Amino acid sequence: MTAYVSAFELFSVGVGPSSSHTVGPMRAALDFAGRAVDARPARITCDLYGSLGATGLGHGTPDAIVAGLQGHAPETVDPADVRGVWSDWVDGSPLLLDGLWPVTFARGDAQLQPRVRLPGHPNALMVTALGAGGEVLLQETYFSIGGGFIRRDGEPRGSAVEYPMAYGTAVSLLALCSLEGVTIADVARRNEESRRSPAEVDGALDAIWRAMDDCITAGLHASGTLPGALGVRRRAGAIREQLESDARTGRVLPGEWLATFALAVNEENASGGRVVTAPTNGAAGILPAVARYWAQFVCPTDDPAPGMREFLLTATALGSLFKANASISGAEGGCQAEVGSACAMAAGGLTAVMGGTPEQVENAAEIAIEHHLGLTCDPVGGLVQIPCIERNAIAASTAVTAARLALRGDGSHFVSLDTVVETMRQTGADMSTKYKETSEGGLAVNVVEC
Repeated sequence: MTAYVSAFELFSVGVGPSSSHTVGPMRAALDFAGRAVDARPARITCDLYGSLGATGLGHGTPDAIVAGLQGHAPETVDPADVRGVWSDWVDGSPLLLDGLWPVTFARGDAQLQPRVRLPGHPNALMVTALGAGGEVLLQETYFSIGGGFIRRDGEPRGSAVEYPMAYGTAVSLLALCSLEGVTIADVARRNEESRRSPAEVDGALDAIWRAMDDCITAGLHASGTLPGALGVRRRAGAIREQLESDARTGRVLPGEWLATFALAVNEENASGGRVVTAPTNGAAGILPAVARYWAQFVCPTDDPAPGMREFLLTATALGSLFKANASISGAEGGCQAEVGSACAMAAGGLTAVMGGTPEQVENAAEIAIEHHLGLTCDPVGGLVQIPCIERNAIAASTAVTAARLALRGDGSHFVSLDTVVETMRQTGADMSTKYKETSEGGLAVNVVEC
């Protein structure tokens, strides 16, 4: 079995504010709706366990559940059809299951149970279809395992897809590159082209980048206050205006643009807008920010598209290692699993498009993830805002620094990427649940919300 996960699964278009608490639950509810609709139930209930129960309200999980039950998919749903759909629901109103069959639904049918943790994963939900007499017609348990990925209880873990360029560790990935005389991006491309034509791969990669770039642009031109009780003010638009004013006087500040790109994406995410999991929503600003930084300030040609494809494919090959051998879920591994993984993926992608060898790419990823070890996930108010938004901006800068350090060396270094990935896994397992997306520790309990 290979660690490789397709770029078109690792990077998926969805809605904010959370891949594990919004996108994943919506996919689970949609899957359940398709299974249950033929049974013509009278009522649907959903229980949200662990981290989903602890921070579900701040992450919009009940809204996502209702949207999924109605037949909406995160890739295509209008974000406006998700925001407030549960909180504004009129109890007893009919819900069209899978868009086809009316069932009775009330807000109390979505229950948050943060103290109940199922063994499969900290993010668990159980959806039940009931008959007119209260009998159970269908009941399924799902795990939202990070990055919008879900697993239905009873299904095998891991991907059943076989790829021609299989690897399970960074060491085996580098050995594959050496044996075949290819780059890390080439490994990912050969895997993608085993399932799609080269033109389809390029088109899909270009679509991912367009969605990322559109999200940056939207965030740069938005203003106002983010949803939720914290009243966090959006800053990316105002900073953009300042930087554009500076540019008119001849001062171009790439590093400040880098941070602003990241703020723009994560403010869009926090507002429930359309974003790309990269590899999660909570860390969605890092890769797009670094990619646009490269395209706008570093790319040596007028056409960044080929390099952008190389950037995304390299990031995919690296991100697959974190998902397979540790975690990309904040509820499972803390923020090191989300922001740390994204930072490493961005550092590796940037190193690749700046001419780095596979060994230098691996070194950049190792530098980036090593300096996120132990990072906790402690969102204030259960919202993906503080410290999440600024954390993406800082990690984008770290990714650029890691790439530049790696490019100054020959790829040899003391600590391997595999060692750091395993360390991250162990650290996440040892970390108290207070610091893993429950808002029960850290900043979440030391910052006054109002």
